[in-house]
This record gives sequence, structure tokens and C-alpha cells, in this order.
Amino acid sequence: MNQNLLRPVLTAYGRALLSQLTGKMLLLSVIPFLLSLLLWGALLWTGLQPMLDTMHALFADYGLFSTSGNVLSTFGLGFLKTVIVPLLALLMLLPLMVVTALLFMGVVAMPAIVRHVSQRQFPQLEKKHGGSFAGSLAVNLTGFLIFVPLWLFSLPLYALAPVAIIAQAVLWGWLTQRVMSYDALSEHASEEERATLIARHKRQLMLIGIFSGAAGALPGIVWIGGTIVAVFLFPFLAALSIWLYVVIFIFTGLWFQYYCLQALSDLRAERAAGGAVQAVS
Repeated sequence: MNQNLLRPVLTAYGRALLSQLTGKMLLLSVIPFLLSLLLWGALLWTGLQPMLDTMHALFADYGLFSTSGNVLSTFGLGFLKTVIVPLLALLMLLPLMVVTALLFMGVVAMPAIVRHVSQRQFPQLEKKHGGSFAGSLAVNLTGFLIFVPLWLFSLPLYALAPVAIIAQAVLWGWLTQRVMSYDALSEHASEEERATLIARHKRQLMLIGIFSGAAGALPGIVWIGGTIVAVFLFPFLAALSIWLYVVIFIFTGLWFQYYCLQALSDLRAERAAGGAVQAVS
């Protein structure tokens, strides 16, 4: 990818970073965080222990304690066999927490991000409303239906942290560019403009997604890196992780918004210039 293709990505990054550090954007993380915290606080309070009891019974009935102990010992992780049940529960719940945080962020924060960026940087850009809430919801849900199974299949890679970081970054890159590209363009671009921009800028969008995905993978890596502590401090680490994900998602939304609206502005200027040339000729 040459320098001319990277420059708009870096410019959008700088604008997003400056916006992220404003009080308005920092406060914007509070509502999605509180909604996620209330939802998961209620679910964990009522359902965590029954879930652990059910998993423990399954492990005991099917001899999975011995099997999992042998597998963990193969990777030099035999010390984890004493906490294998709560660890697996933690790993299964984490992606669901991420999904709900992203959903709440999309519903609550993304409209504010669109207003913030458009008023700050693109006040003259025409809104053609080529997207919709239903369309955004469909893109989100289909993306999650693909993402969550792939996340689960990638869990064994946490035995090798560098490989896990790469795998998670690619997964997050795919999901974020799919979801954020639609949301960033839904209000300002027409359907045809959105399709054109996503096709034309797919490498840059994926690059933004992968860098954001690497950041999104870090809370999970931290959990695994301190596994025993994570098991015993699960409620606190869950709350911290949800907040971190919300902050990362807001920055990612800003980054995509700045990049996509600049690309849309350039596309319209290009087409206007082409139309003027044809009119003269």
C-alpha cells in the first residue's frame, strides 16, 4: 500500500484521536458502559452460578476434567486445570459482552459520532440517507453471527499469545470494517455511493479495522495472561473490559467516520469535476 493510500488513513487517525480526547467523546462512553453493566450485572447475578454448576456436572459426567488436564499439560498449562470450568465460562461470556457493548455503542454513541464529525469537519456535505437503522441492525447481526463462532474456534490459540493477537486482530478487522463502514456512510451517502466507496477503499477500511482489532484483542489477552486472577476477579475485570471495549469502539467509530466522510467528499468532488469537463466538451 503506497504512501498516497496511507495518508488519508493517518489523517483520519489523527482527527479521531483529537476528537476522542474531548470531554464530549469521553462522556459518550458512559451510557453504553452503564447499559452493558446493568444487563450483564443482572445476567451474572442470576445465571453465572447455575451456568458453572451445569458445566461442572458435564465435565464430571463425561470425564472432561482428565481430558482437559492432559490437553493443558501438553501446552505447559497444567496449572489451569483447577480453574478450567470458570475459565471456559469466562471465555464463552467475553464475546457476548463484547457484542452487547458494540450494539449499545452503535445505538447510543454512533449517531452522536456522526453529528460530531459532520458538524466539525464536513458541515456542507449533503446527506442522502442511503442507509437505515434496519440496515445497520442487519449488518451488525449477520456480522456477529459469523464472528462469534470464529471467535470460539480461535480460543485454543490463546496458548500462543502472539498467534492469538494476530487471529483476533484479523477477526476484529473484518467485523469492524463491515459494521463501521455501513454506519459511517448510512446518513450521508446514497446506496450507490456507499457501495462504490466500500469497493474502492476496501484495503484502507480493512487496515483501519485490523489496527482497531488489535486494540480490541488486548483486553482478552490481558484476561488470559492473568487467568487465575481473572477467574477470581471476574466481575471487576468484566466491568473494566466492557468499558475498555466501549472506548475502543468509540475511537474506531470516529476513525471510520472521518475516513469515510472524507472519501465521500472526494468522490463527489471527483464526479462534479468530471461532469463539468463533460459539459464543457
